[in-house]
Amino acid sequence: MQMNDMVIVSVDDHISEPPEMFDKHLSGDDLATAPKLRTTENGTNYWEYQGMKMPSVGLNAVVGRPLEEYGMEPTALEQLRRGVYDVNARIDDMNVNGIAASLNFASCVGFDGGRFHNAPDKAKALIHLRAYNDWHVDEWCGAHPGRFIPCALLPTWDQKATVEEVARIAHKGFTAVSINENPTVQGLPSIHNEYWEPLWKAVTDHDIAICLHIGAGNPAPHASMESPIEAWITTMPMSISTGAADWLHLEALERYSTMKIALSEGGIGWIPYFLERANFSHERHKAWTHSRFRGTKPSEVFHKHFLTCFIDDAFGLKNLDSLNEDLVAYECDYPHSDSLWPNVPEHLWKSLTPLTDAQIDKVTHLNAMRFFNFDPFVHHKREQLTVGALRAKAAADKVDVTPRSYGGAAPLAEGEEPRVVTSGDLMKMFSHHSKAA
Repeated sequence: MQMNDMVIVSVDDHISEPPEMFDKHLSGDDLATAPKLRTTENGTNYWEYQGMKMPSVGLNAVVGRPLEEYGMEPTALEQLRRGVYDVNARIDDMNVNGIAASLNFASCVGFDGGRFHNAPDKAKALIHLRAYNDWHVDEWCGAHPGRFIPCALLPTWDQKATVEEVARIAHKGFTAVSINENPTVQGLPSIHNEYWEPLWKAVTDHDIAICLHIGAGNPAPHASMESPIEAWITTMPMSISTGAADWLHLEALERYSTMKIALSEGGIGWIPYFLERANFSHERHKAWTHSRFRGTKPSEVFHKHFLTCFIDDAFGLKNLDSLNEDLVAYECDYPHSDSLWPNVPEHLWKSLTPLTDAQIDKVTHLNAMRFFNFDPFVHHKREQLTVGALRAKAAADKVDVTPRSYGGAAPLAEGEEPRVVTSGDLMKMFSHHSKAA
């Protein structure tokens, strides 16, 4: 196999939603009260919903910028590459990056739909959450069949409504849902509470995967406000280990043998030791902890139920034999700062050298297709979705990948020396943008 022969399915990308997303799915007061994209006097965009103001902040949409201009900007749609919010331009950016298909998480309402959970008027929130799901599958995914894996949000504050929404979205073609990895931060019972039983049954009955994205429930910790921001960024993917350990001990996994959980944007290199430690802890402490594992090792449960994914993880791929090679998938993370767009194939190919062709096919697309019940080849011939074919189409369409500058960071004052950006600086910038919104 050569690099251009690969078919790449990304199981973690993101949308910066367009302002008109609810227009075709709501009317009257429902539309008037839906989330709205606003603009401040200085041109900064923010989303407003039920008294909440959500600024567009951070490294969430810097794709296409020079690396020197990464930071807490951009804060307005006009500063973004069009593929961030326009689905047709997104396809162009996927083609030039050799990405055959993609699963996209929400941004303005949270990866887990957290804005709807925090809204005081839950009746309206339910209407708007359902409208978001309709927009996502009908307009975003539906614009280019076979190129997107639909991923829905759920109103988990109401289990009856949640079960109804699972059935509704399954009928519409969704095969994944995104929920908070730690619902206690939303004021809901923990995943170990019987409150969640209807959801476990519903997703299993409809064969829908649960996606747990880093950052929503168990944010990556930072040691202090003076800690360099790179220290925080370093541990962000691995912060998912807290949720992974919690979900690994979910008793429902014993009763629902086909239940599927995706650890989104978490990497894979840390997992071999995580599982080694889980097995060791169980053996040393099971006599007094009375854990849920009955004749099985924690690692065996993990390898059965959990999909993991990686952006750039050469160590993890070298140690694929310590993982379940049938439950490892690739993620591009477009348009976040970790994304290697538009050079994913080149970076990925170098990391794949220890693998066989069969293993390469698994981690680049076959595992994702099976886990999410998604078959892009129903709509496109395989040879049309290879890296080489997609890039040839992008070249024919003259997709421009030239980095676009927006002027860079504010200039230093005379005599001022550059200094390390800290966690506290990030907090201050976020607070500033929130107040501006």
